[in-house]
Amino acid sequence: MVDGSGRVTLATIADAVGVSRATVSNAYNHPERLSTQLRDRVLRAARELGYAGPDPVAATLARGRIAALGVIYDTPMSFGFSDPAAVLFLQGVSQVCEQADLALVLIPGPTSPTARVALVDGIVCYCDLPDEGALATIRERRLPFVIVDGPPHDGAGHVGIDDRAGARAAARHVLDLGHTRIGVVPMPLDDSGWEGAPSPERQAVARYHGVRERFAGYRDAVEAAGLQWEAMAVEERAPYGRDAGRRSAAALLARRPRPTAILAMSDEMAAGTLDAAAELGLDVPGDLSVVGFDDIPSAALARPALTTVRQPHLEKGRRAATMLLRQGGTRSEPVELPTELVVRSSTGPRPRTP
Repeated sequence: MVDGSGRVTLATIADAVGVSRATVSNAYNHPERLSTQLRDRVLRAARELGYAGPDPVAATLARGRIAALGVIYDTPMSFGFSDPAAVLFLQGVSQVCEQADLALVLIPGPTSPTARVALVDGIVCYCDLPDEGALATIRERRLPFVIVDGPPHDGAGHVGIDDRAGARAAARHVLDLGHTRIGVVPMPLDDSGWEGAPSPERQAVARYHGVRERFAGYRDAVEAAGLQWEAMAVEERAPYGRDAGRRSAAALLARRPRPTAILAMSDEMAAGTLDAAAELGLDVPGDLSVVGFDDIPSAALARPALTTVRQPHLEKGRRAATMLLRQGGTRSEPVELPTELVVRSSTGPRPRTP
């Protein structure tokens, strides 16, 4: 028999086999509690009756646990599969999920309504969370969460790096090589699509925490060397990616006098900078020194190999997911992972006749 709605239920199968409803439930959820013969009888009857198995949503609601972690980030979902740094980060998160037998749910955009309906036990926020949108939803649902790279929030765990110190080391490196005409290829300062030479005021109020901190680090080193930050050339292009880096660098290199060193806020932007230099026939590092930030795998394989600031993307993902699982994200001490300046062949002394 089926119930009044025409659905086959656990009770239907129990009646057909002559066992209790709990026995049928154990056949699906706790097979170790049944003999092999009894479980086979129950599952065979279920197949004959057309039963597809327990409703996974109902099961998770009954347990009060979804067995899944969510990851929210600022960009479209495809970014997580195309950006090398994001790929490494998600790989770190997924390694922890695999070990804990958890699913991983990707939630694009911090203001996306997807966060409201995503069935997850906690969220890793790989982005800057505005007060509205996802953050409000997370608090409303009382989900534990961990912020990665964005500014800390009360009640959340935090994993990141000292962006300012990493950027300061990159700028100090080219200054120590004698460069005084320095250009900056930033990541987009917000999501408006704005392009141009951002003023120091725009730099200071950039939407993204990491961008603000890297600007501050560059500025620290430049001013410590006795130079005026306002004299440094900055060109912003959007959207984020290698082509934006190429166009930004091309605008910098069209200036007269042109920069002899360029600080790029990511290795993808630095790769675009190398493209722009090649298009203009400039030798790197003979005519132009280039420094990136991230040390993604392709940085060491670039021609020339890229000087960059290394940060542990894979470990960042692991630590964030582990923090969320072990301590619910809320009671954890902040984790600051190390950065390291990796000097390769894309930087050299200031040219004598630039």
